[in-house]
Amino acid sequence: MYRLLLAVSIFLLAIASLPAAAQTLPAPAQGDFIIRNFKFDSGEVLPELKLHYRTLGTPRRDGTGVVRNAVLVMHGTGGSGGSFISDQFAGVLFKPGQLLDPARYFIILPDGIGHGQSSKPSDGLHARFPHYAYNDMVTAQYRLLTEGLAVNHLRLVMGTSMGGMHTWVWGEKYPDFMDALLPLARLPVQIAGRNRMMRRMVIDPIRTDPDWNNGEYKTQPRGLTTAIYTLLFMSSSPLQWYRQAPTRDAADRFFDDQVRRQVARTDANDMLYAFDASRDYDPAPNLESIKAPLIAINSADDQVNPPELGILEREIKRVKRGRYVLIPISDKTRGHGTHSLPELWKEHLDGLLQETEQARK
Repeated sequence: MYRLLLAVSIFLLAIASLPAAAQTLPAPAQGDFIIRNFKFDSGEVLPELKLHYRTLGTPRRDGTGVVRNAVLVMHGTGGSGGSFISDQFAGVLFKPGQLLDPARYFIILPDGIGHGQSSKPSDGLHARFPHYAYNDMVTAQYRLLTEGLAVNHLRLVMGTSMGGMHTWVWGEKYPDFMDALLPLARLPVQIAGRNRMMRRMVIDPIRTDPDWNNGEYKTQPRGLTTAIYTLLFMSSSPLQWYRQAPTRDAADRFFDDQVRRQVARTDANDMLYAFDASRDYDPAPNLESIKAPLIAINSADDQVNPPELGILEREIKRVKRGRYVLIPISDKTRGHGTHSLPELWKEHLDGLLQETEQARK
């Protein structure tokens, strides 16, 4: 009996020590959807394009067969759908009783082309992989939903960083497919200015490095490290980095650690393709075509989308049912990474869901 009680006590202690999201969130279902002979906008064709995805919850249809509870959440450059299964994101949005409770919603977390467990250059084709762009990525996502998951309507489309850009594209490309749009940490214009220059600072050190060898390297080219230097600053927060590294020696240790960890999990071809994919992004000419209510959220310390440009204030006026929210700098914001902290913007998501729920009735 003593051993049984001891075992039960240990089990209960182990459960109590788990993160909140792990205690209450079921493991997402995972799958792969194969698209045969997928034709890219470049004219290139991939005989088999694999899209990996995760889902939480169950789709529900109304009396006419339309899915009414599906939510598409799209990740940023270099990420995957799995990045949303975390305490800071899933623990805030996907837990029972929260805004996107899987008991109510069917949540879809795809890995975009070139990312995660979806088809990507590092699988073997290297620089012979088709040169995908954002329009290709959204087209493939649409086919995953409609052909692979039999989802014919979305309650909400949302995304962070690159996924935020995809959200703008979704709103224009399939304007009748969704009830609401929530792009996070993105501007609805062509990538230009410093943003474009920083992307060149990621792309060029890889592409011009002799060790890259036209994508056929045996070890990661040295240009990858230089590219990661830029990537770190693109997503950094001056306030938070100073707090984490307030002395010269601490800053050196912090920087070395960040670079080492990023290099260890990054492939040069995958990174090159992922950043080059933004070349066709430009929703500005067709913003008036967006029909669904939209809330665009940025943070004031985002160095990728600095608010002083005034772009969103100007362009949001062209979105019939669009609004813009700027989150002020605080102890809680994390620069560009604020997009993955729903604790700071969930009230706006709540308002969007309530507004569009009332409109559906």
